[in-house]
Amino acid sequence: MTIVREVTVGQNRTIYTAKFKSKVAMEAIQGDETISNIAKKYEIHPNQISIWKTELIEGANNIVDRKRGKKPASEEPDREELLKTIGQLNVENDFLKKQSGLFR
Repeated sequence: MTIVREVTVGQNRTIYTAKFKSKVAMEAIQGDETISNIAKKYEIHPNQISIWKTELIEGANNIVDRKRGKKPASEEPDREELLKTIGQLNVENDFLKKQSGLFR
């Protein structure tokens, strides 16, 4: 169990390693002990363990999706959709120029 402690001015702050977080989250996922018991065991707030548990589950889902060929939502938008939008904006721009008298 590796814990890195960082002390800042006026406040103590504990920074946990990724290995430690995943270990605690895995214990919570396994369900052999309650989150409250795990929190007491490692002296961590139960809400923090729940957050780590959720992050681990979501991270695992992303890994499985990537292996199956699904692209994350942050990928580029569809090229054809962008071209359609550009065309529509050009038509609107031309219309507005004609209406304002700049394009005669």
